[in-house]
Amino acid sequence: MTEPSIIPASEQHTATIIFLHGLDDVGKTWLDEFNMFEISKRIRHVKYIFPTASIIKISKNNGTPMTSWFDVYGFDENAKEDQEGIEKASQLLNSLVEEEIKNGIPPERIVTLVSPHTLGGVLALSTWLPLLTTFPKALVAGDKKVNLPILQCHGNKDLIIQINRARLCEESFKAMGFKEYIFKEYDGMDHTNCNQVRILFSH
Repeated sequence: MTEPSIIPASEQHTATIIFLHGLDDVGKTWLDEFNMFEISKRIRHVKYIFPTASIIKISKNNGTPMTSWFDVYGFDENAKEDQEGIEKASQLLNSLVEEEIKNGIPPERIVTLVSPHTLGGVLALSTWLPLLTTFPKALVAGDKKVNLPILQCHGNKDLIIQINRARLCEESFKAMGFKEYIFKEYDGMDHTNCNQVRILFSH
């Protein structure tokens, strides 16, 4: 992983958002998107971190090298999953979390999901929850992660990660007992963002 792109807090730094890009993308794409809509000027106390994944061969795309957090074999719920790669990406993400904690940011003011710490929240855009059979085991028994705020947004015209898979994630999160989980379905949106999702970034 290369050095992440960063938008520093413009006022006293009290919270951090770590934003992961999708397949064949880079962190700077999203830094530019946030700057375009002046999101950091509206939320001045937040530091935004946009890491970029390493370039690996993607099985779904006939071994084509591209940036990805893990290998992708397919986008339907029956596709093989790269558990080793997913766990490695999780470790990288947790290293960013640990660095922010060392810099004085309380873990409950940092946004991500699987972590040794109880964090501030999760925003999931046009994606799915991998390793559904093993993910519950990653949650430490008796911790407070069931109170973790999670907002999942997905377009119902997404032809890459279809809405039914997103709805399966919704069922899974609710079955695991997450109390602060919200699923927003955007009519007519494909595998991209829209003005409704951009508005979420600025509140």
